[in-house]
Amino acid sequence: MMQTTITFAPIIPLPFILGLGALALALLVYGFWRGLPGWFFRTIALGALVAALLNPMWREEDRQGQSDVAIIVVDDSSSQTISDRPAQTANALAKITAAMQDLGGSIDIETVHVADAGSDGTLLLGALGEAMGRVSASRLAGAFLITDGQAHDADTLANFPAPVHQLLTGEPHDWDRRMVIATAPAFGIVGESVEIVVRIEDLGAVPNTGGSAQVIASIDGGEEQVFTLPLDEDIPLTLTIDHGGINLLEIRTPPVFGEITEANDRAILSVNGVRDRLRVLLISGEPYQGERTWRNLLKADASVDLVHFTILRPPNKQDGVPYEELSLIAFPTQELFMDKIDDFDLIIFDRFRQQGVLPRPYLQNVVRYVNDGGAVLIASGPSFADVESLYRTPLRDILPAAPTGRIIEQGFTPALSEVGRRHPVTEGLAGLSDGWGRWMRMVETVPVSGHTLMRGLDGLPLLQLARVGRGRIAQLTSDQAWLWTRGFEGGGPQRELLRRVAHWLMKEPELEENVLRATALGMDVTVERQMLDGETGPVTVTSPSGVEQVLTLQKVTDGRWRAGFVADESGVYRLTEGDRVAVVATGPTTPIEFRNPIATADLLAPLVQASGGSSFRLFDGVPSLRQVRAGRVAAGRGWAGLVRRDAYLVQNVRQSAVAPGWAYLLIAALFALIGWRIEGR
Repeated sequence: MMQTTITFAPIIPLPFILGLGALALALLVYGFWRGLPGWFFRTIALGALVAALLNPMWREEDRQGQSDVAIIVVDDSSSQTISDRPAQTANALAKITAAMQDLGGSIDIETVHVADAGSDGTLLLGALGEAMGRVSASRLAGAFLITDGQAHDADTLANFPAPVHQLLTGEPHDWDRRMVIATAPAFGIVGESVEIVVRIEDLGAVPNTGGSAQVIASIDGGEEQVFTLPLDEDIPLTLTIDHGGINLLEIRTPPVFGEITEANDRAILSVNGVRDRLRVLLISGEPYQGERTWRNLLKADASVDLVHFTILRPPNKQDGVPYEELSLIAFPTQELFMDKIDDFDLIIFDRFRQQGVLPRPYLQNVVRYVNDGGAVLIASGPSFADVESLYRTPLRDILPAAPTGRIIEQGFTPALSEVGRRHPVTEGLAGLSDGWGRWMRMVETVPVSGHTLMRGLDGLPLLQLARVGRGRIAQLTSDQAWLWTRGFEGGGPQRELLRRVAHWLMKEPELEENVLRATALGMDVTVERQMLDGETGPVTVTSPSGVEQVLTLQKVTDGRWRAGFVADESGVYRLTEGDRVAVVATGPTTPIEFRNPIATADLLAPLVQASGGSSFRLFDGVPSLRQVRAGRVAAGRGWAGLVRRDAYLVQNVRQSAVAPGWAYLLIAALFALIGWRIEGR
């Protein structure tokens, strides 16, 4: 296609030419006003000079026409799978594409499909912007967004060089109920309640649902609590945190007939259970070098409330000192071991012996305390092997090791047992220091229950841990741990050892030795089984919808088995192996795609209106297409417009002067001469 136009290539700067033209115009006006006979011819002469300076050129272009481009962005996100939206989307895409093709091939179509972007939601306008960047703005005829309107980047594109039309899926009677967590704590105190503020909202064309809804809450898939709450109000729920570590709280509302999705009917929260103040009772049977070690260890922890008593003088010692002067305060045995014993998280007997201070009923109550879930640590001194031993009290029923009566006073280096190398309490202790110093005394014992984690001379039990009823007990058969604190022969990890033992006794989840764990990264779940003895069995995995599958674990190290699976549902999975139970939450609690699944034109309205486009609801039908000129109205009742761009590529350009320079001079001289002749007469 050939196109000829006139262009100018000024010989001198354009302002001078314009000034000369203005002078010619002024002379024309002046001569006309004064009635000079040659004014007209002199003006033509000046005009010829101005034209010569402007240097007009013939410009011939060989042009190749280009078709216009229309962009179709299709929302394929999760919220577009609701109800009949997939059918509406497919029908709209087919009809819009066919209508563009019917325009005679003058429009190229670029179709972009947009899926979920994880936690970022639907990035619809980001996809439109990327498609726009691949096309010249001179060719863009318009864009169509086939979507439910729930775009999560609606503020990323402020303008578009062509009309943007929104084709909305959904039905006019769509409505949905959703669970909203207004506030929730990140952690809670074990044994105390946490408050979670929830709101149940109805969205869209809501029918009469009665103004209230049921809410069901559970922790770690356990016993469910049912509440009845009013709609559209922030209501606090109170739940009790019953163990340390991660507590998975699931809060849901039962599905209601007619709502378009159930994906936003529940929320899953992780609340970290922590202990407020750990109350520890330390009873030292007599003063010695290691007493300060226990006290410093426990006092260094700001979360520990320590009650410490040291028996400086046994009651059976007869030296004539009045009873009321035996101590600064009376030893509150009744209050500590009967009335308030259950208030303590841990009781430590450090080189304690029978001295008549604690009658048998008090020690029997300690046994009851352990069976009910309490914790006791016994650091044995030489008295554990004689007639004053705690083994000769009611505590015998729960002690994990029995004394033989032999006291070994010989240097030895503590060592981890086979079980101790993989038990969480002592695992990795060997790597915390270059070498361990010796201890100089221990009591020979015979294991009765539990596991031996450390051994002393000749492989005798040094550290024994056991579970009793719902509680736990630990027994250290030496009173020489303080040597490590003093750095004797290089010392050892005494502080870390005693800290782990104390936290295991208080049921710290990370130190459990017989446990089934599950962790999730998105939808990928890793299952780990840890146990000290025996072989693991298959793990039964129950999905949120109740579907079961059996998982076979593979041994990775001694005492550890592992396997993984990909979850196909979002929610709380329950895993069981024997008597062990674990829960894990997969996927987002409420995917961003379903936070508000009601179709809306409001989010994209600013861009649609600024571009001159319009929004159409597909339940009213797919709009017809028209081509309009730039600057004209691009939408109307039942039709959407595409701008006719008539874009082209210039393949060749030729330029030539309209007239040679001497022609302008000849014309100027001729008309100047005529003007002079007329004026001369």
